[in-house]
Parts: sequence; structure tokens; C-alpha cells
Amino acid sequence: MEQHKTSVQRAGFYVILALTTVAFSLLLLPFYSAVLWAVTLAIVFHPVQRFLVGRLNGRAGIAALLSIAMCICLVIVPVVVILASIAQEGTSLYQQVSSEEFDLRGKVGQITSAVPSFIEEWTPIKLGNFPDLRDKFSDAVMKASQTMAGQVMNVGETTLNFFIGSGVMLYLLFYLFRDGEMLVVKLRNAMPLSESYSAQFLEKFTSVINATVRGNIIIAIIQGTIGGLTFWALGIEAALLWGVVMTFFSMLPAVGAAFVWAPVALFLLFSGAVLKGVILILVGLLVIGLIDNLLRPPLVGKESKLPDYVVLISTVGGMALFGINGFIVGPLIAAMFISAWSLFASEPWEI
Repeated sequence: MEQHKTSVQRAGFYVILALTTVAFSLLLLPFYSAVLWAVTLAIVFHPVQRFLVGRLNGRAGIAALLSIAMCICLVIVPVVVILASIAQEGTSLYQQVSSEEFDLRGKVGQITSAVPSFIEEWTPIKLGNFPDLRDKFSDAVMKASQTMAGQVMNVGETTLNFFIGSGVMLYLLFYLFRDGEMLVVKLRNAMPLSESYSAQFLEKFTSVINATVRGNIIIAIIQGTIGGLTFWALGIEAALLWGVVMTFFSMLPAVGAAFVWAPVALFLLFSGAVLKGVILILVGLLVIGLIDNLLRPPLVGKESKLPDYVVLISTVGGMALFGINGFIVGPLIAAMFISAWSLFASEPWEI
């Protein structure tokens, strides 16, 4: 009888534990982006925090304030400046696309007329004989440009939410910096797994975030910056906006920044700006294309690296579900999935 009562009490406790966990998760849901980025920055800047604590004789609170100041200078301020500039360039691009100032049909006709005749003879479609095809292509590009520029213009509408989320993130980040190591110990003790499994999961969690941020986002930002500066030097409109787009595509394996700069280079070549097209191709191949091979080993080192096809699928799927946060959430879920099944496969389970 006593054993039955104990079992009922334990089952009731598990029900209460599950309900309170779900309720607390729902409370955090409106600020999940702030929580995610606070945890991400705490992990990425943990070596800095540990160094400052050592130099300040263990005063973790002051070290946390200095680490937050570094995060603001290196992350938040640049993001705010870039978002403001993107909104301005997006507005300008939207106005150009919507007005007669941007004659896309004329530019497409200029390109097709510049294509050598022997290339047109080799292709199964004769561009010069299909004005309707050019019009459809022009309409598609026009609508895509208007949609992209319109989405960029919506950045201003979310400014308040951005600053509220940033405040919550910085507030949480202070405590993660100050008490992070103690919280990790408590988390390991609370996980319903063996000590070795808990350690492996937490190690995989931190390694994937470090690899994603340092290995993907930082390298993509560098590639996008070089591409944007090249566009600006060549006099291409909305260079900052295109640099951000290149940063976005650089995060996707098997796609890369070439998805943006290669068509622009071809456009320059066929529209008569041969020198600009050649310069853009050289920069794209010799600088942007080699950045990943040169910077990934020192930035990532021996951190956990997922197969490229897993990164691509998980990143795109993560973006579809979680928006921009999918760049981190998607690969993180994929890594935890692979880690969990690897541990399961290594166990001598018996039926």
C-alpha cells in the first residue's frame, strides 16, 4: 500500500514538473530570440569572460559588465548601423524598381543583344526570337526585386521589438556571464542522464554554437563585406544591401556568395562594362572564394563540423520554422539529433 502511494506521488510530481516546464516555456516564448542570442553570446564570449575574471581577481560581476560592453561594441552597434543603412538602401531600391528609372526590360534587351551570335546558335533557345520570354523574365525579376526591397523596408517597423529584445538579452547575458559556470553544473546535475552522456550533450551544444557562429556567421560576414565593398567600388547600386544578401547566401553550403556576384559579373560583361565584370570575377574567385578555406581552420579549429548537406538542409529548415534564428537553431537541432542517435547506437541494447 505504501509502495503504491509512493508511486502515485512520484507520478503526480512528474506531471507537475512537466506542466510547470511547459508553462514556463510559454512564458519565455515571446523572448525566445533574446534568450537564444544571450546563450549564444555567453558561449562565444566565455573565453573573454574567463580571462577578465582572472585579471580582476575573481570579480565576476565587473568582468560581466566589461564583457557586455564588448558585446555591445562588437555586435549590437554594428547590427543597428547595418539595419538602418539597409532600410535606407531598400527604400531607395524599392523606389527605383517601382518607377521608370529602372528599365529592366531595356537592360535585358541590352544583354541579349550583346550575346555573341555563336553562343546563341549553340543554345536551344534563341533569345532574340522570344521577346515574350524576355518580358516574362523581366516581370519575374521585377516582382522579386520589389518583394525583397519591400521586406527590407519592414525593418523599421520592428525597431521597437528589436530594442526590447536587446534589453532582455543584455539583462540575461549579465547573469549568464557572471553565473554561467555554476548554471552549467546545475544543468548537468538536473539532466536525467548519466554524467558522461550529460557531458557529451553539453559539449556538443557548445561546440556546434561555436562552430556555427565562428565558422559560418563570421566567415559569411567577411565574405559579404568584401563583396559589398567591391560592389561599392565598382559603382553598383545598393552595395550594402547586396553585401548583406551575399552574407546570407555565404552561410548556405553549396550556394555561397557566387549566387549573387556571378550573375552581376555576367551582367556587367554583357552590358559593355567588361573591365568591371573582370574585376568582380577576379575578386569573387581569388578573394571571396578562398576566404572559407583560409579562415575556417584558425576560427573553428577542431570544433564539431556537420556534413555540408546536413548543414544546408537544417539551416534552410530552421529558417522556415524560426526565421533568422534558424541559422543557429537548425544546425543545433541537427547536431543534437545526430549526437543522440550516435549514443543510442553505441549502447548494447537488448530486446
